[in-house]
Amino acid sequence: MKIQTVRRWAVVAAGLALLCGLPVIASALPVTVPQLTAGQLRTRILASADEPYAGYAESNATFGLPPVAGLTGLTSLLNGVTKMRVWQAAPDRWRVDVLSDAGERDTYQLGGYRSYIWDSGNQLLTEIRGRQTYRLPRPADLVPPALALRMLSEAGRQARFSVIAPLRVAGQSAAGLRVTPADPASTVGRVDIWADPSSGLPLRVEVFGRGSASPALESLFFQVSPWHPDPRVLTPAPAPGTGFSVTSAERLAGVLNNLALIALPAQLGGRIRLPVQPGFQTIGAYGGGLTTFVVLAVRGSAGRNLVPDVVTAGGTPLVIAGGVGAEISAPLINAIVVRPPGWFFTFLLAGTVSTQLLERAATDLTELVTLS
Repeated sequence: MKIQTVRRWAVVAAGLALLCGLPVIASALPVTVPQLTAGQLRTRILASADEPYAGYAESNATFGLPPVAGLTGLTSLLNGVTKMRVWQAAPDRWRVDVLSDAGERDTYQLGGYRSYIWDSGNQLLTEIRGRQTYRLPRPADLVPPALALRMLSEAGRQARFSVIAPLRVAGQSAAGLRVTPADPASTVGRVDIWADPSSGLPLRVEVFGRGSASPALESLFFQVSPWHPDPRVLTPAPAPGTGFSVTSAERLAGVLNNLALIALPAQLGGRIRLPVQPGFQTIGAYGGGLTTFVVLAVRGSAGRNLVPDVVTAGGTPLVIAGGVGAEISAPLINAIVVRPPGWFFTFLLAGTVSTQLLERAATDLTELVTLS
């Protein structure tokens, strides 16, 4: 009897060892992909935008951004691991559940003008009405297909594209594409994308800062498959007793609600201002693609506290054209805040550009408003 018990437990132990070793075994399997040129693979990835899929993904961001008051959600997203279940029926119809020890925070996108957020900790469902034209990054932006498509779109045709070694991702053979931005002012050194060679669906993305050997942002699927869209999955179904609220996209804009009404110039730091949509003239976007920076003029207490908050969080104090300021430098994202002398608001400049370019733009802007 004792021998039988030992054998039984030996079988259980062997089974557990095999189960734990499956990911290692899967990654060691041969990787076979068809011969594709960089142009062919890029075309297939871009064409996969409408591909319906479901899966589980994780992103790992190591931007090193210091905590800044009012932006804790953003800094946590860009510093650490985000675990996500995702279902996509179309680019404007999807659901992303963010999983954590505290519960779930689920986002449902139902077309361009309506979305929902479910907070399991507070048992609250919030309906968001209106299009979020300008917003802070959210977890859905870090799902591999969304991240890859944005990187390819922003890189443009001027970037260099090359084929890299394939990998096995989520149990599938994935073809590799490297994207190298053309503009040396971009903080992005390269983007590596591995995608299903047939459908073009991106399975893994690594974004490297300029001169870095380790990715500042990595996102990959651990499990993914084609999905037949199910309205029951994409529509929130609150249980009895669940709280419900309604808000507008503008009220979620955070710091955007404190913008000063000031005319921004057509050019800063040698970069042309991009066209803006009606109603958003207080937001300036300059450059383009992976070399874009935004400019905001923040008023009120949020503006008054911006420079000391950044310095307290570890930013470097600056003096720009007689104004007080501070600089945050992190892989992929740089930012400068500056308060012109005698003015009641503070400028925030941030983007995927070098600190040198931001300093030139901040100097141009400060000198311009000081003379006005």
